[in-house]
Amino acid sequence: MQTVTRDTPTSTTQWAGRILGALVTLVLLADGAVNLFAPGILDKEMAATGFPMNLSTALGVLILACAVLYAIPKTSVLGAILVTGFLGGAICTHFRLGEIGSPPQIACVVIGVAAWASLYLRLGSLRLLIPLVRS
Repeated sequence: MQTVTRDTPTSTTQWAGRILGALVTLVLLADGAVNLFAPGILDKEMAATGFPMNLSTALGVLILACAVLYAIPKTSVLGAILVTGFLGGAICTHFRLGEIGSPPQIACVVIGVAAWASLYLRLGSLRLLIPLVRS
């Protein structure tokens, strides 16, 4: 019989983490797809943030690469690190524009927290590395 400690994910936490991770992946894939296949939708946002439209393809590829790395279990931690870095850059861009607490900034924070929360729920090794509760 396997003993369950606070570092061993239960079936419930594993599934909650998987669902949360799937939602994060879907959001990232959708964002990357828009950048690649419908960059015209982002015209105003790209101009407002000072990014030229020709970078839309590169941003789309970058987002999709992060999403794929995050979705693969063996590379999910690396993917989460890259996703967090990408989202941090987006947060800083909006901060620089004076858009503190704007919907895009809040969305970036929520996606970043959700990415790591998903891994925390699924990975006992991450719980050991970052113990939120001291025993």
